[in-house]
Amino acid sequence: MSVCALRLFAQGNTPMVAGEMVQGGGTYFWRQALGGMVLGQPVIRAQSLAVITDGGSLRAYSLSGRPLWNFAARGRLSPFLTRSREGTSYIARTNGTLIAVNWVGRELWRADLGGELVGPVVLGWDGRVFAPTARRIACYTASGNLLWRRDFEHRISAGPWLDQSGGILLALENGEALRIGPFGEVMRWGLPSAPAFLVSISRPASPNPSPETPVVLALHHTGDVSMLDPSSPNTSPVRLPGLPAPPLAAAGMDSRAAVVLANGQTLMLSAEGEVLWTTDSHIGAQRQGGAGAQTTAAAVLYDERGVHVLTANGATGFTACGRRLWIAALRNVSGLPALGDNGVLYSGGTDWILYAWRLDDWIAPRVRAGNNPAARASYGTGDPPPSAFSASPMRFNENMIRRELDAIQSGILAGRVGGNELEWIAFLKETAEAGAWPGGQPRITVSHRVRALRLLSRIGSGENVPWLATFFRREQNPAVRAAAAAAIGDIGIDPEGRALEAFAAVASPANVRNEQLLLSIAAATGALCRFSGPALYEAGVRMLLMLSSSDRPQSVQRQARRELESLRMGH
Repeated sequence: MSVCALRLFAQGNTPMVAGEMVQGGGTYFWRQALGGMVLGQPVIRAQSLAVITDGGSLRAYSLSGRPLWNFAARGRLSPFLTRSREGTSYIARTNGTLIAVNWVGRELWRADLGGELVGPVVLGWDGRVFAPTARRIACYTASGNLLWRRDFEHRISAGPWLDQSGGILLALENGEALRIGPFGEVMRWGLPSAPAFLVSISRPASPNPSPETPVVLALHHTGDVSMLDPSSPNTSPVRLPGLPAPPLAAAGMDSRAAVVLANGQTLMLSAEGEVLWTTDSHIGAQRQGGAGAQTTAAAVLYDERGVHVLTANGATGFTACGRRLWIAALRNVSGLPALGDNGVLYSGGTDWILYAWRLDDWIAPRVRAGNNPAARASYGTGDPPPSAFSASPMRFNENMIRRELDAIQSGILAGRVGGNELEWIAFLKETAEAGAWPGGQPRITVSHRVRALRLLSRIGSGENVPWLATFFRREQNPAVRAAAAAAIGDIGIDPEGRALEAFAAVASPANVRNEQLLLSIAAATGALCRFSGPALYEAGVRMLLMLSSSDRPQSVQRQARRELESLRMGH
């Protein structure tokens, strides 16, 4: 058996040792036998590490190396693994079946993509899921409802990547670069050849054009660089100074792009293509020593900690200003390693062992997501403009409401939400709120209000959870209130915990006896615990324990206990 080995060098090539020594001259923090080769790159989210192995398994480990769970996909898996901040893993079988697996290894939903994944699943700001196959992008809600599809005449050659406007970028084999917005709108640029990478970066602050509109840098295998301007769709790409070598990886943050080159250099580009700094990574050092000459796969992480270059042969860390901090040399590794916020490098070995290398003396902690401006980005689905019907004299006509709800339902069931999303969400919210007659009574029937909330949950944007939580608190009708709770559970994500707070405020008093309302709270709480990850789990369990107590209606006790048992089975 081969042994995965690591060597650390700080600036100046001074040897450093972390952890205990192992055979082969390297060091490790911990290791775990996998029973198979790692496919793709490990991914760290929700305080756990997940890997895909060639036996068709998705495995998760604690960051200290404890095995957590093993999900058997019952078929070969593509090497692309994406995880949400809640810990949901998105994987796909090679037959085109997309599977969402929650943070404790239980399947949440699956969908037929119609073809094998050709790139990683990308997650939007509100939890929506973009999945690429050879000639198609499909967009799903976090709970698995299809929002829209876009088909292409030519195959996808690179991407997708999330851009700074919340859409996705991808390249086609015919040389086109595409930006597809969150609601499916497509912007195209014709290029002489298919770009290797498309990087979204902010425009430098200036009064004209608007600094809020990001630009896209197209990096080609030849080293050519072009700037694409989404704010001016009729303008041609702007040719920028070329790169000294072909790009291996690229990542953007704010108004800069970090690029790793095949010659071993790492450089920082401005939006105008100016090289702000250039320095050598481990790739160049290994080639000078006669190793790593076949490096073709790389990844670059560019975040608040700095710039980190990852290949199967090692890793290098730089400050954002280009000062090299450390080099880690790896051997006998099966693919790209992953770098955790905890200062640990994780890699799968050719010996079917997962290794963790401690680098925490040289890794600054990541800024928390709540302090990251991108974490507060919005598609506007939580507060859309008024619907086209809002000022109509027929707004409260029962027949008109029924016809519009029927049309929205048909569009949702057909997976044709797309560009209608903001208009439909606005109409559904207005219908749920119902307006009021002069005497204070709602102007829309309970049945229409409940149906509107159910349809809102099928559109599924996580940005609507705060609105639903507020609506739930102030609504007086128990049936409508229960429908709001059910909608939150169907959407499935509650990043800030607002929904559970609203549920607790209503369900805590033991004198609340409305069974329909309490049943809905119990079911929605169980759904949030399954979907939303460890952050809400303990609060959700406390809620369910309270609802299972003997002072609650028996039907509510049974529902709460079923939810608790379901959660225990996941552990």
